[in-house]
Amino acid sequence: MTAGIAHEVRGQVVHLTLDRPEALNALTPDMRDALVARLDEASADPQVRAVVLTGTGRGFCAGADLRGGAGSGDRIPGDVARTIRLGAQRLIAAVLDCEKPVLAAVNGTAAGLGAHLAFACDLILAAESARFIEVFVRRGLVPDAGGAYLLPRLLGPHRAKELMFFGDALPAPDAERLGLVNRVVPDAELEKTAHEWATRLAAAPTRALALTKQLVHTCMESDRASAFAAEAWAQEINMTTEDAREGLRAFVERRGPEFRGR
Repeated sequence: MTAGIAHEVRGQVVHLTLDRPEALNALTPDMRDALVARLDEASADPQVRAVVLTGTGRGFCAGADLRGGAGSGDRIPGDVARTIRLGAQRLIAAVLDCEKPVLAAVNGTAAGLGAHLAFACDLILAAESARFIEVFVRRGLVPDAGGAYLLPRLLGPHRAKELMFFGDALPAPDAERLGLVNRVVPDAELEKTAHEWATRLAAAPTRALALTKQLVHTCMESDRASAFAAEAWAQEINMTTEDAREGLRAFVERRGPEFRGR
């Protein structure tokens, strides 16, 4: 374990576990940097084909650890913006840019940065007891960690503003109803379901998933012509992979494909 982050490799799946249960897994700067490093490593490692992100105890992640006088002390102009850019935003970008699918298994409270960390993942499983809180307004703060970027794209502006303006806790079943999470499962089944999903992801054509992820993110920002061009180039690149050739061979030969992530 490094800086409150447990790192375990099971087959071709990397499991990253936030492990500060006494603080509901609130992220320290060291934990944040360790997560970024682990995600970057997973992205570059051809032996890794999926990532699972979860927490220990009652919390998934209670946000950034604000102990230590975050609201006091002398600052010069640019300090806050620089801290956000190099801190929370860098973490969210590491999830969004990871070339492997990232699955969040939200075991408990996900608040502030912790909620946005989950929302940045490609797939989200949530335990029935989990809840999501846009806690910033309760502290007199503006949402950070990409919240104003992520939430309107997931929910639309009015629902996003409702969560951000009031800061009410959103139980997991309501998050599923709104489309914020893929599936809610009983607490006792979260780990098992996450393992099943991660196993399926690790058996998929890894490069095709990476290109699909990039394509979805790009097309959310593009006009139709740009989106269609990005789609065509993604297809062009993917057709050079071994998995694409294997998928086509398996179709012709009427058998199941055996993807190797290459």
